Amino acid sequence: MKIESIILPVHNSECWLDECLESVLEQDFKETMELSVFNDASEDGSAEIIERWKVKLEDAGIPVIIGSNDSSQPRGVGFAKNQAVIQSSGTYLCFLDSDDVMMPQRVRLQHEAAIQHPNSIIGCQIRREPLESTERYTRWINNLTEEQLLTQVFTSHGPTVIMPTWFCSREWFYHVGKFDEGGKGVPEDLLFFYKHIEKGGEVFRVDHCLLLYRYHPQAATHSVLEGTIWNHRVRFLEDRVLSYWTSFTIWNAGKQGKKLYRSLSPANQKKVTAFCDVDEKKITKGFYTYEESEERPKPKIPICHFREATPPFIICVKLDLTHGAFEENLNTLNLKEGMDYYHFN
Repeated sequence: MKIESIILPVHNSECWLDECLESVLEQDFKETMELSVFNDASEDGSAEIIERWKVKLEDAGIPVIIGSNDSSQPRGVGFAKNQAVIQSSGTYLCFLDSDDVMMPQRVRLQHEAAIQHPNSIIGCQIRREPLESTERYTRWINNLTEEQLLTQVFTSHGPTVIMPTWFCSREWFYHVGKFDEGGKGVPEDLLFFYKHIEKGGEVFRVDHCLLLYRYHPQAATHSVLEGTIWNHRVRFLEDRVLSYWTSFTIWNAGKQGKKLYRSLSPANQKKVTAFCDVDEKKITKGFYTYEESEERPKPKIPICHFREATPPFIICVKLDLTHGAFEENLNTLNLKEGMDYYHFN
């Protein structure tokens, strides 16, 4: 018999749990579904709320498995998600965060998609709460094309389908190999997503808004250091793209472009033939000198106008910020994303 397991890690979530658990009860999925909760050392009223909902959910035919870390120290969200998966028994896993709310058709529609796409992480479109928080990010996550779900995996936005919308088979989850359990400061979603891609996994998005995704400063996302994520992204780009290229241009002669150049391995630095830009001042300067280099003479990388530049490009320009000016420039070159360029904004 096929069961769906909803995977719910909890840590001090009392203010959102009622709404979250009610959204489990309201799923219109007709087959068997269970809820697997792992309470990671909550110090608020989360445990009582979970116990209360266990009764309601089980009355409605949804078994609830509850695990907990009863020490005073939380083990972190990677550990909590892994434990919730281990104690569950479903053929499919539906990941949910305790501060988010599912639309009633989420499990049904993602389950249908998962059957069609067995080696995929299935995501969905989201609605942000509050609505005006992270507008650029929300537009990006909701509007990526099917190809971009795989080509735009290097950007600072992280996974092209966000973790609280993830849905995949248990078999595939174990094939990728669980979440990193390093705890606070570890981008476990990003690392799992990268491993998934490295193992040939696909990414598919159900084009319906199936989750209300809350933004608030307490979110675990904010505890990961920017530098940590940057380093993981650079290594992933080097493995997946740059190792296959013999030369390339960095699009952006400003801070971000130079930072990328300095972060590359020496072998990949040598492949950078130029920086390109639209800023006349930078172009007039003519080149960038890599001052920190041990080499003598120090490497000098030419800076040219983007029309004079040679593809392929690694683009370090933020999308959706220049009222379409940058996108327009890129379009005039008639290049193919994933072949002639990748975004690393």
